[in-house]
Amino acid sequence: MRLEISCQDRLGIAQDVLELLRAHNIDLRGIEINESGKIYLSFPNIEFADFQQFMPKIRRIEGIDDVKTTLFMPIERERNELRAMIQTMPDPVFSIDTKGRIVLFNDAASLSVDNDVSLLNNAEIEEWVVGFKFEKWLDSEETLGQTHKVKFVEQDYIADILPVLVPDAGGKDILAGAVVILKSELRLGQQFNTFHKKETDSFDKFHAHSPAMRKVIREAKCMADLDGPLLVFGETGTGKELIARSCHDASSRAQAPFLALNCAALPDDVAETELFGYGKGAFGSIEAKTGLLEQAQGGTLLLDEVADMSHQLQGKLLRVIEDGEFRRVGDEHPVPVDVRIMCTTCKDLGQLVENGRFREDLYYRLNVLGLIMPALRERKQDIIPLTEAFIKQHCVKLGRNIAKLSKSCVEYLNTYPWPGNVRQLQSALYRALTLLEGNEITKEHIHLPSCSSTVSYIDENFAGSLDQEVKKFEKDLLRKLYPAHPSTRQLARKLGLSHTAIANKLREYGINKATVKL
Repeated sequence: MRLEISCQDRLGIAQDVLELLRAHNIDLRGIEINESGKIYLSFPNIEFADFQQFMPKIRRIEGIDDVKTTLFMPIERERNELRAMIQTMPDPVFSIDTKGRIVLFNDAASLSVDNDVSLLNNAEIEEWVVGFKFEKWLDSEETLGQTHKVKFVEQDYIADILPVLVPDAGGKDILAGAVVILKSELRLGQQFNTFHKKETDSFDKFHAHSPAMRKVIREAKCMADLDGPLLVFGETGTGKELIARSCHDASSRAQAPFLALNCAALPDDVAETELFGYGKGAFGSIEAKTGLLEQAQGGTLLLDEVADMSHQLQGKLLRVIEDGEFRRVGDEHPVPVDVRIMCTTCKDLGQLVENGRFREDLYYRLNVLGLIMPALRERKQDIIPLTEAFIKQHCVKLGRNIAKLSKSCVEYLNTYPWPGNVRQLQSALYRALTLLEGNEITKEHIHLPSCSSTVSYIDENFAGSLDQEVKKFEKDLLRKLYPAHPSTRQLARKLGLSHTAIANKLREYGINKATVKL
């Protein structure tokens, strides 16, 4: 049982309380007086009848204003708060006495010794934490907080060693021991990354309700702060550049530039000068020109549609990735560069490598970290959230009230296969809102080309035979399913064929773990 006594500041009042306890044969287990003057008592539970007699007597003591039961003593609450904090810390923590013996330790410390707590109980701290003279530090005249590199269970840690000081009656600090907090390199790295992480999530702009898109966002967040090249695959209009920019914004390079070069839009010589710049005197120029690689120093360079890059430019890009430097066009001096390379492509780079249209060595250097942006038809749960977001965005720009979707329009948007993906959806909604007279968008307002909801759109003027188109469709289907079913038996079970037939088709189309990103 515990009591909280509110009282006046009177000399001898605590003695009167103790005399009353003695008179009732109550075994006092603890007494505490806090700064506000309240007295806290802890004693074993007593019979209710005895308690009824005791409480009025304590209230009649001169200077006592109130008495009530309490669940805990202040020191108990503080002690348990500290114990809970220390026990749940992910870092090993030790409390040692003035002789350097371990008095307390947390769960992280006991896990490091396979929960054999008998090894740590009352052991000398220097037997376990090596690299700091604890005994000498504890015996010194002035024990200040220390930070040192140490070893614990044969692993490197940074140790924060903090003295535990208790004031004496005269207010002078007396050393009562120390607390030792160990932090591993991994934990320090996590804390550093968290400290520099941007307050807003750069991936919030994505509507990821579908499992396919949630998976991409999870993977992108893991890859964002790495420095390896990132290759983003996906059909046109899926948001490849947007996910690349979000990875940049979520990285430690976020404060540096994010620049992009469209490899498909520029002739080879122009793309080379845009990428590398040129030296003074080249092309008859008076001044040198810095290329995108230099301008993106410390940041990220995105090579959009890298599959369209020429063989010559591919070779120079490979040299930049391998050497970390390049030369401007018409200049002999190497320029060191610290840039993360990101690439996007809507083409099958593995097939281009097989056909000799893309360098195999560059492919493996770029395809270190890969993301596959799903087509909009593969993330149907995201279609309506994306639609509503685009409607709000367009209505604000057009200065009109937010329009609503009819039921028929919702059904139509969900069943259309969207060969142009998110970009096509955005454009179709902008056209509909521009011409909309009322405030409801119906199916009739959405103008889209006729397109089967089950197969990809094929131009009626396609070149080739039926057999060629069937094989192309079969190959595309197998390449899409292979990452999720990377064995012939799994894939055969999925498609209802024998594993021998599937193995032959995979061999025929060159589909394997080396050519398909798993």
